[in-house]
Amino acid sequence: MNARLKHARYTGFAACSGCSLCLLACPVWDATRDIRLTPHGRAKALQHGATAYDLAASLDTCTLCGACEPACPEEIDLVSMVLDLRSALNHSPSVPIISTPPASKAAQKIVIVPDSALTSDAALLALVQQAFGGDHKARMVFDNGADIALALEAGTAISDERRIEFLAALRLESVERLIVGDGILLRALRHWLPNMQIESLGVAMSSLSTVKNQLLASDFYVIEARAYHADRERLVQHYDGLRIQYGCAMNLDLQRLAISTTATSLPMRLGRNVVDPYERARWILQGYEFSRVIVEDLNELAVFSAVTSQPVIYLAQLVSELNHHISLTNSKE
Repeated sequence: MNARLKHARYTGFAACSGCSLCLLACPVWDATRDIRLTPHGRAKALQHGATAYDLAASLDTCTLCGACEPACPEEIDLVSMVLDLRSALNHSPSVPIISTPPASKAAQKIVIVPDSALTSDAALLALVQQAFGGDHKARMVFDNGADIALALEAGTAISDERRIEFLAALRLESVERLIVGDGILLRALRHWLPNMQIESLGVAMSSLSTVKNQLLASDFYVIEARAYHADRERLVQHYDGLRIQYGCAMNLDLQRLAISTTATSLPMRLGRNVVDPYERARWILQGYEFSRVIVEDLNELAVFSAVTSQPVIYLAQLVSELNHHISLTNSKE
């Protein structure tokens, strides 16, 4: 078996039994009913000798939402399988792990690596930094590694020089927490930096009392699927806790998988998406009554805004709503 294709948390594609449970979670299967474009189809094809080139069309359509992974009873690392196959298709070498010492106990620095959508909005960047205590507690990295995240998702080469430059900009020796906006980059950084505390921006924001205390029972809260599925066993408790405490509905199905619009996916950006993100958003909201939609992924703001007349708010904007409430209270006094 090719060593690049065997990379997995527990087992590789050879363990696929063909149970098809991954199809229940796959947005591409939901849209096309074409088993060749699914994790099941790719795994069975590999078992029968297919190459990355044979699977090129299937690899092009995968949105990497990650919902198939926790649905798989064999615990196959299906996201890494697609990333490895894309790399094999592009003759891209694997990227090694970096051994880094734990941060000093005296280090209190929070470093935030925003995704491309957040980087382009200065006002929201300021809100995010403010939520974590301002620039004296949290440092925003303006080299956000967007080109690295894109290369990882597309399976194209990342030069050692570029990766070293990006990691050097993080100044890891003074970092206690690394908060990452892009779900694919988050997966890679956890692999490259096994000693570092790394979490998604959505989880970090929704753990702050200044943010989560602004949630309402009438809210519909949309979890960013990629980061969630990369750490579902732990995060399902976090989000169920929010749901129980504040009463808001969420884009979790009965198996506690996060339903994605796929708005962030590479096929969407390249115009190859076989999944309609607007139809997915309508389906996610169907049957719920809500006063507003809260999204963790800024890329989904426009998608949900297009399918509902209710306000759609990026999670960090809850900080702004709190400030507005405090301002009104002070003015009345």
